[in-house]
Amino acid sequence: MSKRQMKAIILTILMVLCYITPTQARVFKVADYNVENLFDLTRSGTEYQEYIPNTRYGWTKKIANIKYTNIARVIKDLGADVVALEEIESKRALISLRDRLKDFGVDYPYLAIADSRPTAVKCALLSKFPIVKKKELCPEDEIARCILEVTIDIQGRPLIVFVNHWKSKHGPESMRIVYAERLKKEIDGLKANTDFILVGDFNSNYNEYKTFLDSKDLDNTHGITGINQVLGTVKGNKLVDEETLIHQGSDRYLYNLWLEVSRDRRWSYMFSGNKETPDNMIVSKGLYDSRGISYVDNSFDKFAPHYLFRGNFIYSWQQTRSGRHEGKGYSDHLPISAYFSTEPFHFRDRGNVFQRPGYLEQKRPGSQHILLDLNRASREELMSINGIGPRLSSRIIAGRPYKTIYDLRRIRGIGPKKLERLRPYFIVRP
Repeated sequence: MSKRQMKAIILTILMVLCYITPTQARVFKVADYNVENLFDLTRSGTEYQEYIPNTRYGWTKKIANIKYTNIARVIKDLGADVVALEEIESKRALISLRDRLKDFGVDYPYLAIADSRPTAVKCALLSKFPIVKKKELCPEDEIARCILEVTIDIQGRPLIVFVNHWKSKHGPESMRIVYAERLKKEIDGLKANTDFILVGDFNSNYNEYKTFLDSKDLDNTHGITGINQVLGTVKGNKLVDEETLIHQGSDRYLYNLWLEVSRDRRWSYMFSGNKETPDNMIVSKGLYDSRGISYVDNSFDKFAPHYLFRGNFIYSWQQTRSGRHEGKGYSDHLPISAYFSTEPFHFRDRGNVFQRPGYLEQKRPGSQHILLDLNRASREELMSINGIGPRLSSRIIAGRPYKTIYDLRRIRGIGPKKLERLRPYFIVRP
């Protein structure tokens, strides 16, 4: 037998093995983060006044480097495979952020930005998976930001991510409804059971149809909201739950993942001392079936490490009263995230186990908290719990393995009271 024939036989065997060997399931994380005005250093004429480079407001190379470094640190600690972003000025700014992430050892080979309109800030996306299609959904209002539609290839399975940044509440609800109607039109054109996610800064609470009634300036639409009635996250006067989502006869209704977490954690932004949910992640019926991509039940949460706070407030990017940049802070929003999988959907409260190393197994009976495996949770996952910072997370990891949660008492910085506060967040596997 010749060498050429031998190579052909080996190649054939390898192809057969690849064909008959089932593809390993992939669990991946999708996050969203409004980064609060990430501008480049090139004057284009559309900048906010305080972000015109090298003026009395101090948006200089040195200050911009601090901003890029701080935002990159948050994204690195998030550990997401796909990151939707709002308030990115340009593709140049997006590439600069990606380059800063590379300095942290994190690479996102694929990117997209909705830049067909010269708005001051735009929607964008970074991905570790190939982007196979990009589209911009632009409302009829010519000054409105375009919604970014990105189709991502996850091991041969398409996932559509719609990145949104709707009009702020400086305007009435009718200005947000134009975004919802453009988005709804696109969704209605998709095939039944398509796997898609709506993410971004909707400038609307998950239950906006109730909260906006308190303001006559907002409610100019007779009680109708874009995020709830137009997109279909409410049915009648009730928020759509998972049972309603799954058992509907069509794809009319969508599910807002804020309902996955306890009420005390349902916020990612603070305005005049009020905790709100402008940042949302809304999922389709297709993510709850046995085909394509599925949502990992109860995996949604906000990312709230201690360094994103200053006192009781989110540590936003700091500017003086005159608008001058101080070179401190991060963003006025907290990131949100959830896990998805190439496995069929399962309800975890029915005994199914999420097998991602380090992440939760289930909810402890009577607890609203997502559980982390104390022996396998990553540094970033540990730091997602209020009260655990960089030093304490390092000590916890260095103290492994643990036989019980109470073994944490040997870790410096964890006394009896702190242990009781942390205990509901953990489970210990052998």
